[in-house]
Amino acid sequence: MTDNHRDISALMKPRRLLNGTVTYSAAKESEANVLHELGYWDQQTEFLTYLYHNRDLIKSIVAQHIGTAAKNIHITEPDQWMRGSFNICILVNFDVDVPGQSKQLIIRFPLPYRIGDIHYPGNADEKIMCEAGTYAWLQTNCPDVAIPYLYGFGLRSGKTFTSLDNRPFFPRLLEKFRRRILQWLGYAIPSYYIPLSSISSLSTGYLLIEYIEPCRGRMLSKSWGEGRHDPKLRKNLFHSLSRTLLALARTPLPKIGSFILDEGGYLQLENRPLTLQIQQLENEQIPVDIPRDWTYTSVDSYIHSILSFHENRLRYQSNSVQNFGDGMYQTSALTMMRSTWPCYFEHKFLRGPFFLTLTDIHPSNIFVDDEWNIQCFIDLEWACSRPLEMIHPPYWLSDQAIDMVDMKDYEILHKEFMTALKIEETALSSAPFLYHAMQQGWDKGTFWFSLALNSPTALFKIFYDYIQPRFSKADSGDTKFWVVTAPYWSFDALKFIDKKLNDKEQYDIALQEEFKL
Repeated sequence: MTDNHRDISALMKPRRLLNGTVTYSAAKESEANVLHELGYWDQQTEFLTYLYHNRDLIKSIVAQHIGTAAKNIHITEPDQWMRGSFNICILVNFDVDVPGQSKQLIIRFPLPYRIGDIHYPGNADEKIMCEAGTYAWLQTNCPDVAIPYLYGFGLRSGKTFTSLDNRPFFPRLLEKFRRRILQWLGYAIPSYYIPLSSISSLSTGYLLIEYIEPCRGRMLSKSWGEGRHDPKLRKNLFHSLSRTLLALARTPLPKIGSFILDEGGYLQLENRPLTLQIQQLENEQIPVDIPRDWTYTSVDSYIHSILSFHENRLRYQSNSVQNFGDGMYQTSALTMMRSTWPCYFEHKFLRGPFFLTLTDIHPSNIFVDDEWNIQCFIDLEWACSRPLEMIHPPYWLSDQAIDMVDMKDYEILHKEFMTALKIEETALSSAPFLYHAMQQGWDKGTFWFSLALNSPTALFKIFYDYIQPRFSKADSGDTKFWVVTAPYWSFDALKFIDKKLNDKEQYDIALQEEFKL
């Protein structure tokens, strides 16, 4: 740091982010758009205040879904609300028939300032509909995959849906009879989530789900740091995860996309394959150019769309390029990702099979018992159907960040996982297929290519560490490699880099203004 920069930093005040404070020096060096993130704290306060002031309305909504009076519903205080990266979860207690006892539910609201709903209205409803669709599909097709019970959900538009099991006896009986008639006549049968005639007056959507009691399981993240070194615990976890992957792979799907529940409660695979990265980019006003009603029937078109929104991050994020060398570094990587992807994905699988994939599996979304047998998966919001060759063991097995995964550390755990998968797959009566595809993906390096596709910022380091070495001996700092490849990223690629440097200058000026005392 130069003396001049130290003098400037001394005149700056730290600013509040969602997870603490940030100094000007740290913000200036960050790859993230800190200018955008500085607005989160005030937006969070405003949203939580809105929910707090509407506690009575929330009580009425919960009461309607579970068939009780609002007076039996008790909203916990804000200091007990659970704040995630993309949702706020409110613990709700409701009285049961046994005197002095109650049950607990969670009503979960997507954070509009984290998923792009402000700039792309409808993103919050899309997120809710896709998660509800995943619940409905899993309940019908994979009942052995443990998930919380979904009581119902509501959309920002006011439309609400509830589980058929929660309806009064006679309406429920009539609905079941209607479904039996539809089945006899060969018509499509709606899901178990039926629309209600009442309209929610909340200005935000929600999901009402079962609360996982501590006696049922604990978040894997609570014991991950120490327990991951225990071979027995790892073995149990790997076998449980393997059984889940195999269960999801029992039912091939016709295309790449996300399930939604339509206005009549019918399950449709008609939404874009919604992942965290899509709404995260849209939240920063970075277009992904994938309309909500787009689905894919081929792997190549899907990969091209993913690479396109990676490139849009470079184009539209104002501080995406730190200097000219960094611009060459990034454009070269993106150029070669476009060129090399056919080496990693086999032509015979370009049209499928496709399988539902839980793309956001991490230790805080998995509940386990004391022996690390999986008891439940939560947060199904980013599940979508994906190509067979994009299914791999989780990257976090070695407890390293996505762009810091060390091959030697990970390879040992990958082998352990694949051993568990092979055992579980062999025990099935159907012909094995998942083990072979995943092992081939590791041997060829498809694991690393898929991992790069999953992170707009980690792509570059993963490319230079694990993809480029399979084709060239040039290292990540080889300017000759950049000079040859970067110009092929786009027309006037070098002029584009110059423009991004000007964007960065303007960003730095605005950032400095935000931090002034």
